[in-house]
Amino acid sequence: MLALPKETLAPLSGSSAGHSFGLHPALAPLAELYNQHRLAWIANAGPLLVPSTAEQVINNAVPLPPFLMSHSDQTAMQQGWGGDADASGWGGRGLELMPTTLLNPLRAMTMNQDRTLVLGRNSPVSLMTSGGMQYWGRADLAQPQSYWTQALNTMARWQFNNDYEAGFARNFGASLEDSTLLVKVLAMAQAPKADFASDELANNLRALASAIPVFKSMGYRRQIFLVSWGGFDTHFGQRGSEARTQDSQLAIVGKAVAAFDQANRASGVDMDVTTLMMSDFGRTLRPASGAGSDHAWGNHWFVLGGAVAGGQVVGQFPSLVLGGRDDGDPGGGGRMVPTTSTEQVAATLMQWLGLPDSALPSVFPTLANFSVHKLPILRG
Repeated sequence: MLALPKETLAPLSGSSAGHSFGLHPALAPLAELYNQHRLAWIANAGPLLVPSTAEQVINNAVPLPPFLMSHSDQTAMQQGWGGDADASGWGGRGLELMPTTLLNPLRAMTMNQDRTLVLGRNSPVSLMTSGGMQYWGRADLAQPQSYWTQALNTMARWQFNNDYEAGFARNFGASLEDSTLLVKVLAMAQAPKADFASDELANNLRALASAIPVFKSMGYRRQIFLVSWGGFDTHFGQRGSEARTQDSQLAIVGKAVAAFDQANRASGVDMDVTTLMMSDFGRTLRPASGAGSDHAWGNHWFVLGGAVAGGQVVGQFPSLVLGGRDDGDPGGGGRMVPTTSTEQVAATLMQWLGLPDSALPSVFPTLANFSVHKLPILRG
């Protein structure tokens, strides 16, 4: 949470949700996309079990999601974990219940070890890295006739009577099959036509932008990619030029996301790709010591792409008043209670992908507690 002089902001055109808005100057590339009606903001979103007001939260009158304000737990919960033994996420569960005509290999993918969003109850997650998956030790998967690659493929076909060994062999074989297929995809990929920087987020989005057109040419119809990045736990020193500050990190986000959108438009997949940005939680309105902020709850997300009904802020923007109507902190610290639930946002995107209405209760167990199941963030 930052208080910036109004004249320094990158303005968003028009008014929405009863307000006029501007963005941090480092997010000027996203302001431009908003003004082009390609990007929409979702105000004050976060995990909820039932519709809740700050007064109800303070008075313990409504059930609350578990593990609020815990980074790792809330990251997983935003991605669909329910706080129980079922570790799956809403993307993975949804893909498992898609019509079979929409399914293809490599449909649930992550670009690092984070995987909750795309983890299903009964299906695996595929790993794609910006550097590619070509080399497994001395084996070059782009050379299937080489000795070491043949040795790996032979190992992947080994059979075992021991359940543990058999399970390991199956997972090994599936990983090798995924990597071999990704090597073929990336070999066909062309460099995206966009101005990407060379940081980690830009490298991941560049690799993704180059692969998506190839997947489309192969007839792939439904995929979810998880790209995790950032360290916005700014308890102190939120401003400045150091790499950990919000100023520096927001500049990376703005440039990388704008380049990703530019690449998708240039390659002709603009209407097929929708980007959702979400985070574990927002930050307190009351400053922390050392010019920082503390863990809060509701936060503002954005959605981007050709199918997005952009140029608007969807939902109810909170009252930025300590102890005000939206502050769920008994001490008046400015922890805003979400007015749009994570599942409402997620269900909107999964329905756009083709998830049948009949599957919504299985994928989104609390969605029935909310009257709105589809937000007006997508065209048509």
